[in-house]
Amino acid sequence: MPQKIRSYVANMPCIIGRMSSTFTDQQESAHAELDEAVPATLVAALPAYQGVSAARIHIVTNEAAAERAQQALLAADVLGFDTESRPTFVKGQSSGGPHLIQLATDDQVFLFPVMDPVYLATAKAALEAQHILKVGFGLGDDQSRLRTRLAIHPANILDLARAMRERKGSDMGAKGAAARFLGMALQKSKKTSTSNWSLAPLSERQIRYAADDAHVALLTYRRWLALKNKP
Repeated sequence: MPQKIRSYVANMPCIIGRMSSTFTDQQESAHAELDEAVPATLVAALPAYQGVSAARIHIVTNEAAAERAQQALLAADVLGFDTESRPTFVKGQSSGGPHLIQLATDDQVFLFPVMDPVYLATAKAALEAQHILKVGFGLGDDQSRLRTRLAIHPANILDLARAMRERKGSDMGAKGAAARFLGMALQKSKKTSTSNWSLAPLSERQIRYAADDAHVALLTYRRWLALKNKP
Protein backbone atom coordinates (compact mmCIF):
# COMPACT_ATOMS: atom_id res chain seq x y z
CA MET A 1 0.00 0.00 0.00
CA PRO A 2 1.50 3.41 -0.99
CA GLN A 3 2.71 5.65 1.86
CA LYS A 4 0.10 8.34 1.08
CA ILE A 5 -2.75 5.83 1.41
CA ARG A 6 -1.26 4.28 4.58
CA SER A 7 -1.11 7.76 6.14
CA TYR A 8 -4.73 8.43 5.21
CA VAL A 9 -5.88 5.12 6.72
CA ALA A 10 -4.00 5.84 9.94
CA ASN A 11 -5.85 9.14 10.34
CA MET A 12 -9.31 7.82 9.46
CA PRO A 13 -10.54 7.22 13.07
CA CYS A 14 -10.01 10.92 13.83
CA ILE A 15 -11.61 11.98 10.56
CA ILE A 16 -14.71 9.84 11.07
CA GLY A 17 -14.99 11.19 14.58
CA ARG A 18 -15.47 14.68 13.13
CA MET A 19 -18.41 13.60 10.95
CA SER A 20 -21.02 15.53 12.91
CA SER A 21 -21.88 18.57 10.77
CA THR A 22 -25.54 19.30 10.13
CA PHE A 23 -27.14 18.03 6.92
CA THR A 24 -30.29 20.14 6.66
CA ASP A 25 -33.65 19.40 5.06
CA GLN A 26 -32.96 22.32 2.72
CA GLN A 27 -29.82 20.67 1.36
CA GLU A 28 -31.64 17.35 0.86
CA SER A 29 -34.59 18.94 -0.93
CA ALA A 30 -32.34 21.07 -3.15
CA HIS A 31 -30.65 17.91 -4.44
CA ALA A 32 -34.01 16.18 -4.99
CA GLU A 33 -35.49 19.12 -6.89
CA LEU A 34 -33.08 18.48 -9.76
CA ASP A 35 -35.14 15.41 -10.66
CA GLU A 36 -38.63 16.55 -9.70
CA ALA A 37 -38.80 18.96 -12.65
CA VAL A 38 -38.89 16.06 -15.16
CA PRO A 39 -42.42 15.58 -16.60
CA ALA A 40 -43.84 12.28 -15.39
CA THR A 41 -45.58 11.69 -18.70
CA LEU A 42 -42.24 11.82 -20.51
CA VAL A 43 -40.55 9.37 -18.16
CA ALA A 44 -43.50 6.94 -18.23
CA ALA A 45 -43.30 6.60 -22.00
CA LEU A 46 -39.64 5.57 -22.04
CA PRO A 47 -38.02 2.16 -21.48
CA ALA A 48 -36.53 1.72 -18.03
CA TYR A 49 -32.85 2.41 -17.48
CA GLN A 50 -31.24 -0.95 -16.68
CA GLY A 51 -27.77 0.07 -15.51
CA VAL A 52 -24.99 -2.45 -15.04
CA SER A 53 -25.73 -6.02 -14.02
CA ALA A 54 -25.69 -6.90 -10.33
CA ALA A 55 -22.50 -8.91 -10.91
CA ARG A 56 -20.71 -5.71 -11.95
CA ILE A 57 -21.65 -3.77 -8.82
CA HIS A 58 -18.90 -4.19 -6.24
CA ILE A 59 -19.20 -3.23 -2.59
CA VAL A 60 -15.65 -2.51 -1.49
CA THR A 61 -15.33 -4.13 1.93
CA ASN A 62 -12.49 -6.57 1.34
CA GLU A 63 -8.99 -6.65 -0.11
CA ALA A 64 -9.99 -8.33 -3.37
CA ALA A 65 -12.67 -5.74 -4.10
CA ALA A 66 -10.28 -2.92 -3.19
CA GLU A 67 -7.65 -4.20 -5.63
CA ARG A 68 -10.24 -4.60 -8.38
CA ALA A 69 -11.49 -1.08 -7.72
CA GLN A 70 -8.02 0.44 -7.73
CA GLN A 71 -7.11 -1.14 -11.06
CA ALA A 72 -10.36 -0.12 -12.75
CA LEU A 73 -10.78 3.37 -11.30
CA LEU A 74 -7.24 4.65 -11.68
CA ALA A 75 -7.11 3.47 -15.30
CA ALA A 76 -10.28 5.36 -16.28
CA ASP A 77 -10.41 8.67 -18.13
CA VAL A 78 -13.81 9.60 -16.68
CA LEU A 79 -15.75 8.31 -13.67
CA GLY A 80 -19.38 8.71 -12.68
CA PHE A 81 -19.51 10.03 -9.11
CA ASP A 82 -22.05 10.46 -6.32
CA THR A 83 -22.44 10.05 -2.57
CA GLU A 84 -25.31 9.06 -0.29
CA SER A 85 -26.00 10.28 3.23
CA ARG A 86 -28.48 9.35 5.89
CA PRO A 87 -31.26 11.96 5.62
CA THR A 88 -32.45 14.14 8.48
CA PHE A 89 -36.03 15.16 9.08
CA VAL A 90 -35.59 17.58 11.98
CA LYS A 91 -33.93 20.98 11.61
CA GLY A 92 -30.55 20.99 13.32
CA GLN A 93 -30.26 17.21 13.36
CA SER A 94 -26.89 15.84 12.30
CA SER A 95 -26.65 13.44 9.36
CA GLY A 96 -22.99 12.57 9.80
CA GLY A 97 -22.70 11.80 6.09
CA PRO A 98 -21.55 10.95 3.58
CA HIS A 99 -22.07 7.29 4.37
CA LEU A 100 -21.48 5.90 0.89
CA ILE A 101 -19.29 6.93 -2.05
CA GLN A 102 -20.14 5.66 -5.54
CA LEU A 103 -17.69 5.60 -8.46
CA ALA A 104 -18.55 4.14 -11.86
CA THR A 105 -16.58 3.16 -14.95
CA ASP A 106 -18.34 2.39 -18.22
CA ASP A 107 -19.09 -1.18 -17.20
CA GLN A 108 -18.60 -1.42 -13.42
CA VAL A 109 -19.70 0.41 -10.28
CA PHE A 110 -17.82 0.48 -6.99
CA LEU A 111 -19.60 1.34 -3.74
CA PHE A 112 -17.46 2.42 -0.79
CA PRO A 113 -19.10 2.32 2.66
CA VAL A 114 -17.44 5.15 4.59
CA MET A 115 -16.92 3.13 7.76
CA ASP A 116 -14.37 0.89 6.02
CA PRO A 117 -11.38 3.28 6.11
CA VAL A 118 -8.78 0.87 4.72
CA TYR A 119 -10.70 0.40 1.49
CA LEU A 120 -11.94 4.00 1.38
CA ALA A 121 -8.37 5.03 0.57
CA THR A 122 -8.91 3.72 -2.96
CA ALA A 123 -11.87 6.07 -3.43
CA LYS A 124 -9.79 8.95 -2.09
CA ALA A 125 -7.00 8.23 -4.60
CA ALA A 126 -9.46 8.20 -7.52
CA LEU A 127 -11.36 11.30 -6.41
CA GLU A 128 -8.18 13.32 -5.90
CA ALA A 129 -6.53 12.18 -9.15
CA GLN A 130 -6.09 15.19 -11.42
CA HIS A 131 -5.92 13.09 -14.59
CA ILE A 132 -9.37 11.53 -14.08
CA LEU A 133 -12.52 13.58 -14.74
CA LYS A 134 -15.33 12.90 -12.27
CA VAL A 135 -18.90 13.68 -13.39
CA GLY A 136 -22.20 13.74 -11.54
CA PHE A 137 -25.33 15.73 -10.79
CA GLY A 138 -25.61 18.35 -8.02
CA LEU A 139 -22.18 17.69 -6.55
CA GLY A 140 -21.75 20.84 -4.46
CA ASP A 141 -22.80 19.31 -1.15
CA ASP A 142 -21.09 16.00 -1.95
CA GLN A 143 -17.73 17.71 -2.40
CA SER A 144 -18.14 19.88 0.68
CA ARG A 145 -18.97 16.94 2.95
CA LEU A 146 -16.09 14.89 1.58
CA ARG A 147 -13.63 17.70 2.28
CA THR A 148 -14.83 18.61 5.75
CA ARG A 149 -15.67 15.17 7.12
CA LEU A 150 -13.34 12.74 5.37
CA ALA A 151 -10.38 14.93 4.32
CA ILE A 152 -11.00 13.93 0.70
CA HIS A 153 -10.43 16.79 -1.72
CA PRO A 154 -12.02 15.91 -5.08
CA ALA A 155 -10.19 17.23 -8.14
CA ASN A 156 -11.23 17.64 -11.77
CA ILE A 157 -14.97 17.61 -11.12
CA LEU A 158 -17.72 18.44 -13.63
CA ASP A 159 -21.19 19.06 -12.23
CA LEU A 160 -23.52 17.98 -15.02
CA ALA A 161 -26.49 19.69 -13.40
CA ARG A 162 -24.98 23.01 -14.49
CA ALA A 163 -22.99 21.89 -17.52
CA MET A 164 -26.11 20.46 -19.16
CA ARG A 165 -28.29 23.39 -18.13
CA GLU A 166 -30.54 24.43 -21.03
CA ARG A 167 -31.59 27.76 -19.58
CA LYS A 168 -30.34 29.98 -16.80
CA GLY A 169 -31.47 28.92 -13.35
CA SER A 170 -32.77 25.52 -14.50
CA ASP A 171 -30.36 22.73 -13.58
CA MET A 172 -30.46 19.36 -15.32
CA GLY A 173 -31.15 16.34 -13.11
CA ALA A 174 -30.23 12.70 -13.59
CA LYS A 175 -33.79 11.81 -14.61
CA GLY A 176 -33.94 14.53 -17.21
CA ALA A 177 -30.50 13.69 -18.57
CA ALA A 178 -31.33 9.99 -18.87
CA ALA A 179 -34.53 10.83 -20.74
CA ARG A 180 -32.94 13.41 -23.03
CA PHE A 181 -29.61 11.80 -23.86
CA LEU A 182 -30.26 8.06 -23.40
CA GLY A 183 -33.98 7.85 -24.15
CA MET A 184 -34.51 5.92 -20.92
CA ALA A 185 -36.46 6.37 -17.70
CA LEU A 186 -34.28 6.44 -14.59
CA GLN A 187 -36.27 5.27 -11.59
CA LYS A 188 -35.66 7.42 -8.50
CA SER A 189 -37.49 6.04 -5.46
CA LYS A 190 -37.92 8.66 -2.74
CA LYS A 191 -38.33 5.85 -0.21
CA THR A 192 -34.90 4.52 -1.15
CA SER A 193 -33.23 7.92 -1.42
CA THR A 194 -34.38 8.80 2.10
CA SER A 195 -33.48 5.42 3.60
CA ASN A 196 -30.75 5.01 6.20
CA TRP A 197 -27.49 4.85 4.26
CA SER A 198 -25.44 4.44 7.43
CA LEU A 199 -26.73 0.92 8.11
CA ALA A 200 -24.90 -2.21 6.99
CA PRO A 201 -25.45 -4.24 4.97
CA LEU A 202 -27.14 -2.12 2.30
CA SER A 203 -30.39 -3.46 0.89
CA GLU A 204 -30.64 -4.61 -2.73
CA ARG A 205 -32.71 -1.52 -3.53
CA GLN A 206 -30.10 0.78 -1.98
CA ILE A 207 -27.32 -0.94 -3.92
CA ARG A 208 -29.17 -0.58 -7.24
CA TYR A 209 -30.17 3.04 -6.52
CA ALA A 210 -26.62 4.05 -5.58
CA ALA A 211 -25.06 2.25 -8.54
CA ASP A 212 -27.50 3.77 -11.04
CA ASP A 213 -26.86 7.31 -9.78
CA ALA A 214 -23.14 7.08 -10.52
CA HIS A 215 -23.38 5.03 -13.70
CA VAL A 216 -26.08 7.12 -15.40
CA ALA A 217 -23.97 10.24 -14.83
CA LEU A 218 -21.10 8.73 -16.80
CA LEU A 219 -23.26 7.44 -19.66
CA THR A 220 -25.19 10.70 -20.06
CA TYR A 221 -21.93 12.65 -19.98
CA ARG A 222 -20.45 10.58 -22.81
CA ARG A 223 -23.60 10.98 -24.93
CA TRP A 224 -23.87 14.72 -24.17
CA LEU A 225 -20.21 15.25 -25.08
CA ALA A 226 -20.59 13.31 -28.33
CA LEU A 227 -23.57 15.43 -29.36
CA LYS A 228 -21.82 18.62 -28.28
CA ASN A 229 -18.78 17.81 -30.42
CA LYS A 230 -20.79 16.62 -33.41
CA PRO A 231 -20.04 18.76 -36.51
